[in-house]
Amino acid sequence: MNLIEYQDVQICQLEQVVLQDVSLNIGNGEFVYLLGKVGSGKSSLLKTIYAELPVKTGKATVLGYDLRNIRRKQIPYLRRKIGIVFQDFQLLTDRTVEENLLFVLKATGWKDKNVMKNHINDILRQVKMENKAYKMPHQLSGGEQQRVVIARALLNSPEIILADEPTGNLDPETGTGIMELLQGISQAGTTVIMSTHNMNWVKQYPGRELLFEEGRVIEKQH
Repeated sequence: MNLIEYQDVQICQLEQVVLQDVSLNIGNGEFVYLLGKVGSGKSSLLKTIYAELPVKTGKATVLGYDLRNIRRKQIPYLRRKIGIVFQDFQLLTDRTVEENLLFVLKATGWKDKNVMKNHINDILRQVKMENKAYKMPHQLSGGEQQRVVIARALLNSPEIILADEPTGNLDPETGTGIMELLQGISQAGTTVIMSTHNMNWVKQYPGRELLFEEGRVIEKQH
């Protein structure tokens, strides 16, 4: 089943056309790379998927939501099904790892304290951070912070994970750990869409490759 379907979509940032004639279908459990130079539109495409940037032309549906006609009050429901992993972490620096994750659960309607605590422990175990729940973000290495960000993205059992340069600020060894984590998430059935400049990852961890060149998105054929 296709989770994302775009047909002849034009994507603009501040009235400027960034990408045109974007047509793509992405299904369940796929691992998809977005490849291209800085400014080639990778982040802009990701922003349309979680309705941060509007889609004004063509057809675009994500998880059954029509992005051309999505209402503002529907956007939080769409975003609950999408986990987002940023390059620069965006953790709340004034609270612990556990409090960061609690904040998200409360914001998305969870109520029961015990259920939330158990769920957070399960997710932290999944990303191998179960012993760091009490730590503040500044006490963690870059790789550990990124694992917490992935934990945050997994909290509401999303159908899609969007990872925007998730290894961009990490050394190769730490990056490898993050890639293995994302691959495992994909193999467990969650679709992962990842933008990167790092062609070594593409060689090591094969997936679908979408190339961003001159305002277009082209699927690389193997």
